[in-house]
Amino acid sequence: MTSQPALPALPDQPLSPLDGRYRAAVSPLADYLSEAGLNRARVEVEVEWLIALTDRSLFGTAPLADADKERLRGLYREFGQAEIDWLAEKEAVTRHDVKAIEYLVRDRLSTLGLDAVAELTHFACTSEDINSASYALTVQRAVQGVWLPALDAVIAKLRTLGAEHADAAMLSRTHGQPATPTTMGKELAVFASRLERVRERISASEYLAKFSGATGTWSAHLSAEPDADWPGISRAYIEGLGLDFNGLTTQIESHDWQVELYDRIRHAGGILHNLATDIWTYISIGYFTQIPVAGATGSSTMPHKINPIRFENAEANLEISGGLLATLSQTLVTSRMQRDLTDSTTQRNIGVALGHSLLALDNLRRGLDEISLARDVLLADLDGNWEVLAEAIQTVIRAEVVAGRSTITDPYALLKDLTRGHRVGAAELVEFVQGLDIGDAAKQRLLALTPATYTGLAERLAR
Repeated sequence: MTSQPALPALPDQPLSPLDGRYRAAVSPLADYLSEAGLNRARVEVEVEWLIALTDRSLFGTAPLADADKERLRGLYREFGQAEIDWLAEKEAVTRHDVKAIEYLVRDRLSTLGLDAVAELTHFACTSEDINSASYALTVQRAVQGVWLPALDAVIAKLRTLGAEHADAAMLSRTHGQPATPTTMGKELAVFASRLERVRERISASEYLAKFSGATGTWSAHLSAEPDADWPGISRAYIEGLGLDFNGLTTQIESHDWQVELYDRIRHAGGILHNLATDIWTYISIGYFTQIPVAGATGSSTMPHKINPIRFENAEANLEISGGLLATLSQTLVTSRMQRDLTDSTTQRNIGVALGHSLLALDNLRRGLDEISLARDVLLADLDGNWEVLAEAIQTVIRAEVVAGRSTITDPYALLKDLTRGHRVGAAELVEFVQGLDIGDAAKQRLLALTPATYTGLAERLAR
């Protein structure tokens, strides 16, 4: 076997497509769920804890002047490349990311002339105090500020299409077979309703953090100041950050809120995946046509094609996201004894999981903007399947029998013999209905019925 010469190294390239090909679609998440986004939140947590301690005049301190607080808060509000580089250099020495954050804050305190309170940096904290609050902040901001608005855009589009196509009668396909007609608007409204229900649960999620020291006992805090209400101070501090407080933990916050949140987002992803495959199928049978995009190529060899890439891309990314979210939920629910580091590694992939989900949402929204309903195809399909009225006919016969206006026995079997396994056209059904032993009013209702009008309350439901 001939050995191949070594290829030259490429210029620095992103390994993940989220940081390369799809960067533009997911970049808003990077403000929160990147390493830099997490470190900015860590600085925020450290700074606000220092301010909280001095506000309470603990250990003989006095509250900082408002101007000093603002300058101190500038450490995270103006967090940028200089801080990113500084932390990278420091962590290379400390081999500990949170310790590097502490050193950064101390360094900047000296620059600001606030050395007198420098020892309150990271006071009585374990790394997980900082991390639990920082992850809660970044995930909360990413979900509420980026992911939920993207989901809302898809729901809004579905609601618009649902109303627009509320009266667009179409053949249902239960088990892939012709079935009782519905409307396209009603079917899209079903997806909107399902997503809205899960959205409510996601938007109501808790974002919990702990701030109780090395093993959740406030031991170091009490050693320094036995008379202080440390659980109360910690609760007020965490809730002041806009988070929910978990006062009973091991060294780590137990992550149950994250498990619940990721399971809900994965649930939403499952519904979105169902939407993507259904729209793909409707496109494949001609119910939807795709609006050509100028200059776009559908196939490298077949010029006529417009491939449903938006929905295929969404489908694949939802599967990747769902797998990662399931792994997050499975891993984060467990920590050996009082602490192990599996959660630390796992949580670094939160942005990847939400990134693939956000990419799917972007593709679904754009894909729904690029399709047009082919009402003529829907009507032709309905007109070729008159046998779907068998349900209506046998149900009317049953009602007539109960009302004493018919003596027909086993109407279901009667219609099964007429329609099962072969096509029945309009003429055959008209002839059949005219020969039925039922009341005249019922007979006239059936004779006026067509597959396109046999849609029940579908239009009302869609609106």
